[in-house]
Amino acid sequence: MCGIVGIIKKNNVPVYDAELRQMCATIIHRGPDDEGVFSFGNVGIGMRRLKIIDLNTGHQPIHNENKTVWIVFNGEIYNYKELRKYLLSKGHAFYTSSDTEVILHLYEEKGADCLENLNGMFAFAIYDLNNKSLFMARDRLGIKPLFYCELSDKILFASEIKALLAFVDVPREINWKAFDAYFALGYVPAPLTIFKSIKKLPPAHYITFKDSSVTKRQYWDLYYQPNNNMQEQDAVQHFLELFNDAVKLQMVSEVPLGAFLSGGIDSSSVVAMMSRHNNQTVKTMSIGFGGEIGAYDDERKYARLVSDKFATDHHEHEIHSESCNAELIERIVTAFDEPFADHGAVPNFFVCQKGRQNMKVSLSGLGGDELFLGYPRHFGFYWSELYYKFCPGWLKGKILPGLVENLPESKGGEVYVNWLKRFIRSGALPAPSRYLNYFNLLGSYSRKALFSDDVWSQLEFQKYGPEFESYYLSDNAVDPLDKILYTDIKTYMVDDILTLTDRMSMYHSLEVRVPFLDHRLVEFCATIPSKLKMKQRKQKYLLRRAVENLIPKEVLEHKKQGFVAPMTLWLSNELKEYTNDILLGDSSLPEFFNQQKIAEILEHHYKGKQLNTALIWALVIFNAWQRKYL
Repeated sequence: MCGIVGIIKKNNVPVYDAELRQMCATIIHRGPDDEGVFSFGNVGIGMRRLKIIDLNTGHQPIHNENKTVWIVFNGEIYNYKELRKYLLSKGHAFYTSSDTEVILHLYEEKGADCLENLNGMFAFAIYDLNNKSLFMARDRLGIKPLFYCELSDKILFASEIKALLAFVDVPREINWKAFDAYFALGYVPAPLTIFKSIKKLPPAHYITFKDSSVTKRQYWDLYYQPNNNMQEQDAVQHFLELFNDAVKLQMVSEVPLGAFLSGGIDSSSVVAMMSRHNNQTVKTMSIGFGGEIGAYDDERKYARLVSDKFATDHHEHEIHSESCNAELIERIVTAFDEPFADHGAVPNFFVCQKGRQNMKVSLSGLGGDELFLGYPRHFGFYWSELYYKFCPGWLKGKILPGLVENLPESKGGEVYVNWLKRFIRSGALPAPSRYLNYFNLLGSYSRKALFSDDVWSQLEFQKYGPEFESYYLSDNAVDPLDKILYTDIKTYMVDDILTLTDRMSMYHSLEVRVPFLDHRLVEFCATIPSKLKMKQRKQKYLLRRAVENLIPKEVLEHKKQGFVAPMTLWLSNELKEYTNDILLGDSSLPEFFNQQKIAEILEHHYKGKQLNTALIWALVIFNAWQRKYL
């Protein structure tokens, strides 16, 4: 696992190693074990390395036999040993035992088609001196990030935005469509970044820079083609075979390896499979919350049940509200480089920080919800289809929304009234807009009312919604439930939870692997009919059936609890003074927002009229970000 950087200068202006090292210095946390750079004329590539595999000879950049092709690589290729055998049979010579060198020779053999053979998480750049081309690619699901910036005199790329901003001539002008998306979704979706001059390479894409031309192509996509004749037991058996193999492959490591164990079904299933293949005791890590946490359900007791069953080397850490302070917010903002409002970053920060003390690689249960309809909004959308079709228009248009908007909400963080409001508020909308509204941070508040006049003049024609809805409307899925899963995989999964996982783990020099997102497993799950994913009013039905004999019954049956902090309660109590100060007392915020509306949003939250946890946190994070980066 690494961080990679690179420069292409135009007009044959030379690249200097010092420039590459300056970029690498900004991402040393991604690779504290080693550094390497290579420059040739007007092109240079560099990396910071976190040693996981081939500790002694895997120094990057890595070259081919005659040093005409060079690579820097971030990630892991899990089938690299199999590919290495194939490449040896083709006459390629290796000087390392690394998966990085496998990618390089596979590219020599197949060009861009090499991507079809890679099983793993990756972002890499290959410079070919023979044809003076730079080839960059990102893995199918977007587990590893890659950013790039095209300026008049050069092209830059890196694993994180901060490495691009090491050049003072990279403009920091806000991308207003990204700004709008952030206050709708809580994150900035690819290919956008908050900076107009910087882009994300989308998942499953490659881009080639050669001479003055730029070629960007998508090499993979997911298609939901359910096999409606699939028998439940056959689906269970095939899933377990693929899942077992994915976990086994992802346990390859030459450094201490463990797992994040939240106490939910997904992480518990990963630990169950790990216990089959590990000759040593599996290390596990859990996070809980101390003090008054209101309606939040601490899952550590379920994690302990799983740990006891598989005799893991289990570690726990408890977070208190005082840990969530200005210093932590500053560190989180620094990790992301752009506004990111999922307050799951708080517990993830600590689980990575504490987990790094006992392991250098951790497996995660991330992705199970996206494969098997595991989120509450999936359940809500299922019922909303019936509500949309059969509830009279006059009732769902004004009467019911008017009634539920006045319902008081829990000050302790109970979310059911808030979910009801979102359900009813969106009930009269067509399906793609309805699903988008389940994410919308603004709730019932008007975009125009929240933003300042100057900002609104920028946003009026820069609305992000149609891009989000285009995934639902695509031909990649037909069944409405499959459509929302496809939408999640293209948006929320990659740009929220995978982004969160990458930044928080790499900030602490920890590699996190996600066996549920083995592309073979993802492709198989796209053939499972939605009726087997949500059945008998049970979400993740097929996954539950698959692991019912592997993990404790209490884990299977307890209410789902997302891996987030009790932020609703904290914002109304311990963080109230800080929140008021940062949102109502900062003289720079009126440039962006209507301060009177922010005061109203806070008042509604404190009084329980409207839970605005996500929106308030988004405002707090944005303020911290703009002070640091603008």
